[in-house]
Amino acid sequence: MNIASLLQQSHTLPAHYKTLSTEEMEQRVRTIKKQLGTKLFIPGHHYQKDEVIQFADASGDSLQLAQLCAANHEAEHIVFCGVHFMAETADMLTTNQQAVYLPDMRAGCSMADMADIYQTEAAWPILQRLFGDTIIPLTYVNSTAAIKAFVGKHDGACVTSSNAKKMVEWAFTEKERIFFLPDQHLGRNTAFDLGIPLEQMAVWNPHSQTLETNEPVENIRVILWQGHCSVHEGFTTAQIDHIRATEPTMRVIVHPECSREVVAASDDNGSTKYIIDTIAQAPSGSRWAIGTEMNLVNRLIQQYPDKHIISLNPYLCPCLTMNRIDLAHLLWSLESIIEGKPQNQITVDEATTQLASLALQRMLKRA
Repeated sequence: MNIASLLQQSHTLPAHYKTLSTEEMEQRVRTIKKQLGTKLFIPGHHYQKDEVIQFADASGDSLQLAQLCAANHEAEHIVFCGVHFMAETADMLTTNQQAVYLPDMRAGCSMADMADIYQTEAAWPILQRLFGDTIIPLTYVNSTAAIKAFVGKHDGACVTSSNAKKMVEWAFTEKERIFFLPDQHLGRNTAFDLGIPLEQMAVWNPHSQTLETNEPVENIRVILWQGHCSVHEGFTTAQIDHIRATEPTMRVIVHPECSREVVAASDDNGSTKYIIDTIAQAPSGSRWAIGTEMNLVNRLIQQYPDKHIISLNPYLCPCLTMNRIDLAHLLWSLESIIEGKPQNQITVDEATTQLASLALQRMLKRA
């Protein structure tokens, strides 16, 4: 089921929630969590607002939350504080006796929406004519269930920013070439780190249905879907140059969804978990400019006052779709479960689930 059909089924936040004080909403959430106990599981992505993440039973990046949902067989209700592709993944990895809800159906992912299943299915036979049966598809978990199913059907796997290198290495043991969706930057940075030169990578333009490269087709080993994260594209080499000029002792660490140029100019790069762990383990007094989502950067600033931490781009907005979920929507989701009229349940049809699960399990097996 795609996000458009889910949006048609969703309901908007009842007006009376907007009149509640923060203290009242927090108390009502605590009461419901205590009432439902282990029947309720609230996973929260690191990019969520503090007002929401404080109630998460577990916080993590995409890989961590996928593993936790797959391992949790006790919760009857999973209220996913993240974005729609994460809730889809949770639904596919849990049992039919468990229900997954997204507190606000507007919480999507612009990157995931850049890989349309119809464009993908149209691209595949063209790429087969160009390269023959030499390609295996990989998809970032930041993709729709339909894209995951396409990848599963064609013997490919999902990846996260935490395990992308491991999964790309695996893919090259299966086929000569990879087709990486939907984030070109993660695909390019990962392949480059594994020793594949940039001239052996090409970009697939889904709008013109053409392969963009100046190299002979036979030299191409990595086909990158023309997609990106709008947040991480907000970091530039000019910002790094500014840090070098004004804060020469400050280290720059960025997410691999940033462009190749930004990653190359930084001191270090890695997944959300890697960034968190690096800052946690850094010595007191160390100085950091972080290139990732603003909510997480602000949380790290609060958690580690003994370290000087700034955003690489202090004017960058938080992830707008991730921030759709707030305390009021979380409370509404929980109260609708208590009332026996749950809202915004995420369900993926069985045929899609079976194929997408192949891609997910190939990843989890090697995570």
